[in-house]
Amino acid sequence: MMLSWKHLILLSFIGCLGGELLLQGPVFIREPSNSIFPVGSEDKKITLNCEARGNPSPHYRWQLNGSDINPSMEYRYKLNGGNLVVINPNRNWDTGSYQCFATNSLGTIVSREAKLQFAYLENFKTKMRSTVSVREGQGVVLLCGPPPHSGELSYAWIFNEYPSFVEEDSRRFVSQETGHLYIAKVEPSDVGNYTCVVTSTVTNTRVLGSPTPLVLRSDGVMGEYEPKIEVQFPETLPVAKGATVKLECFALGNPVPQINWRRSDGLPFSSKIKLRKFNGVLEIPNFQQEDTGSYECVAENSRGRNVARGRLTYYAKPHWVQLIRDVEIAVEDSLFWECRASGKPKPSYRWLKNGEALVLEERIQIENGALTISNLNVTDSGMFQCIAENKHGLIYSSAELKVIASAPDFSKTPMKKLLQVQVGSLVSLDCKPRASPKALRSWKRGDVIVQENERISFLKDGGLQIVNVTKADVGTYTCIAENQFGKANGTTRLVVTEPTRITLAPSNMDVSVGESVILPCQVQHDPLLDIMFTWYFNGALTDFKKDGSHFEKVGGSSSGDLMIRNIQLKHSGKYVCMVQTGVDSVSSAADLIVRGSPGPPENVKVDEITDTTAQLSWKEVPEVPPSEVSGGGGSRSELVITWDPVPEELQNGEGFGYVVAFRPLGVTNWIQTVVTSPDTPRYVFRNESIVPFSLYEVKVGVYNNKGEGPFSPVTTVFSAEEEPTIAPSQVSANSLSSSEIEVSWNTIPWKLSNGHLLGYEVRYWNNGEEESSSKVKVAGNETSARLRGLKSNVAYYTAVRAYNSAGAGPFSTAVNATTKKTPPSQPPGNVVWNATDTKVLLNWEQVKAMENESEVTGYKVFYRTSSQNSVQVLNTNKTSAELLLPIKEDYIIEVKATTDGGDGTSSEQIRIPRITNMDARGSTSAISHVHAVSSYVPVVLFFIVNALWRY
Repeated sequence: MMLSWKHLILLSFIGCLGGELLLQGPVFIREPSNSIFPVGSEDKKITLNCEARGNPSPHYRWQLNGSDINPSMEYRYKLNGGNLVVINPNRNWDTGSYQCFATNSLGTIVSREAKLQFAYLENFKTKMRSTVSVREGQGVVLLCGPPPHSGELSYAWIFNEYPSFVEEDSRRFVSQETGHLYIAKVEPSDVGNYTCVVTSTVTNTRVLGSPTPLVLRSDGVMGEYEPKIEVQFPETLPVAKGATVKLECFALGNPVPQINWRRSDGLPFSSKIKLRKFNGVLEIPNFQQEDTGSYECVAENSRGRNVARGRLTYYAKPHWVQLIRDVEIAVEDSLFWECRASGKPKPSYRWLKNGEALVLEERIQIENGALTISNLNVTDSGMFQCIAENKHGLIYSSAELKVIASAPDFSKTPMKKLLQVQVGSLVSLDCKPRASPKALRSWKRGDVIVQENERISFLKDGGLQIVNVTKADVGTYTCIAENQFGKANGTTRLVVTEPTRITLAPSNMDVSVGESVILPCQVQHDPLLDIMFTWYFNGALTDFKKDGSHFEKVGGSSSGDLMIRNIQLKHSGKYVCMVQTGVDSVSSAADLIVRGSPGPPENVKVDEITDTTAQLSWKEVPEVPPSEVSGGGGSRSELVITWDPVPEELQNGEGFGYVVAFRPLGVTNWIQTVVTSPDTPRYVFRNESIVPFSLYEVKVGVYNNKGEGPFSPVTTVFSAEEEPTIAPSQVSANSLSSSEIEVSWNTIPWKLSNGHLLGYEVRYWNNGEEESSSKVKVAGNETSARLRGLKSNVAYYTAVRAYNSAGAGPFSTAVNATTKKTPPSQPPGNVVWNATDTKVLLNWEQVKAMENESEVTGYKVFYRTSSQNSVQVLNTNKTSAELLLPIKEDYIIEVKATTDGGDGTSSEQIRIPRITNMDARGSTSAISHVHAVSSYVPVVLFFIVNALWRY
């Protein structure tokens, strides 16, 4: 089905409309399977199944032996949905290989091949069989010769009349391979008529041949003779993995031979091997590779022995190790799709697009089963199938390629309207529009184009980063995103404020019951920001309305002092002043100790009174609830609630525990449970009905044997998150050097149930050894990672998945990149220098890379003064360089070759001494390389250079 460019662009745009129309290519739910139709069956039709899902719904067509079936021939075929009904099947017309094709507007897929065979068994010809005449003691073979048939058969023999069947033993054997009857040594009781009975195991049809008379000759008895093996297995027999193989062996001889089996390599048989029919059959169930080898059948009697040998070889139909998955890629990007299968012999691969052989061209290549398409366009969209096959079978893996073309769009990923940051901080302005291909991005501040400098840099993901923010950076920033399909803008207003500081903080205090105190909390803050003070007592937010008789906020707009009147014992604990603005928050804490006599006990009772003693008992319901009530995290379908346990001195008696109450936000009724251990700091509620990352109101109360105490203030926590369900898209790998590869990807779409994304896990491996892969993790919204310490000139495969506190999501489709070859091990040789008081001229020998090394692309000259640690670098593509340096002190210089695989080995380090009033020359080789300038200079140079190389 050919789709126009405009049609495909329209489809790609529709596919981007937020899932309003979920277009999907066909995917098989049921495929046809091999079938055997019994000839003469009462059923006059056979159905080959085929069903696929997709949107739009697929339509179907069928092929028989590669030719289209015409469903309009209603007397022979009928389509029932996707199922093909063959009416009045005929073995002459309908035998063969069937395939189903499922098609919708997104493409076509082809089912596996299904063979339709017909099982039948015709009658024997009525021709009489000749009499077989043998001597007593002689061996004989009675031939069956089954009639024309299809399907598996079983054999038996009738002796004289039905139902008297020949009983097999060490002397008589019926081969289920040939149907023949073998008698090792004929006895007088064997004389009679023998009839071959052939049964179809498919149709249960049974036919009988003509009787074969067996008589004894009158010219004597056969003497003893050594075994002669008449039934033996092939010299080489391929066996499928998991199949049951049966090897037959039977010999004629006098005396009757004894049959034994062994492996030619001398290894013992495994316990699963069985010997049947008086050792005439060796049976190996569930054949595996370790069962391969040469097997021997040994037939032996007193006259001698004979051996038959045969080799069992192992084969396996292809089965998938790596399937292809649906992918969605932007135009102009590249696709790497790899399918891998195992099998014996090793499978080969071919690819289909929309049910037809994929046409290769310069940008579409297949290598070792991997499909690469570069510079994608929307006409590449469609249904693809990888076929792995060997001579024993073939398998299909199907997936859809969607090539997306769209203009930049900020509607799904809008920029923040306002960013408030502090002076001196680092700020990143995101610009992540949806666009295919990726949009080119530029920035403006107001009407002025933003340029990179030492504080402002453009991020790889298109964002803008400013370090050491100042008030001068305030303004409206516009990101302009553009590709060949259009342009879009997004804006963020940046506000820069001074940091908030606590100028007068609360301090630890020791007071007595009944006193009044003030805990100070005063700040200095940016006037642009609104400020809010809150106080926490033992982890709970202070309620000034409820506790107004004791607590009161005092002070001005920049003060949040807390006054506590008429302090009581219950006011002992930790007080925290929290100061919040729209940009930052600061806090300070202090411990308040209240001293005084305890209150009166309750329920005082006199339990026992004697002449001289009295036993008293009393009880204090707990008065202090747990502090720091919080929660969150955990696994999917969990609600985790945590708190700080109440100290023993505040439990007020035995039988202390906690009452944990919680409810979904907005629900009236509380769910309550009891935690009986006073030291337990958490409770986990598990239920499949819990919506991931949803808000719950929670509170924790206390109780003891006296009764229930107060609850903590109500706080809100999130239920556990749902692990990501979508793999990162646009994954790519780029080789940086001989030991580094950079992997990049697009962030996954965020949804509420995913909660907070913790980061991404990058898995990588080489040589197809996915089981021994390594991994690195990056935090937050990072969209790239560097793989370091890799082997040189090796193809590495990598896949990426997102993770949060609930777990990890699915991996992306694997991509690959090959590390560069190692840089040359040969350093630049014979570095020669010539210095004046203002410059240094350098020359060196060319570095030649070996075959297994990266080609030299240029050279780097590293230089510094002897008194400095910072090194400067000069790049050149020549074997010489000129450094404009004031030679007022010694210089240290090295030269390295540069390659795609990194920098090569450094030359010997040379030191150029400070020049006073003359030119100087030198080299890294012997002193003979220094050439004279005048009769006076060589003497001076001799001392300079000798001093240099002794240094």
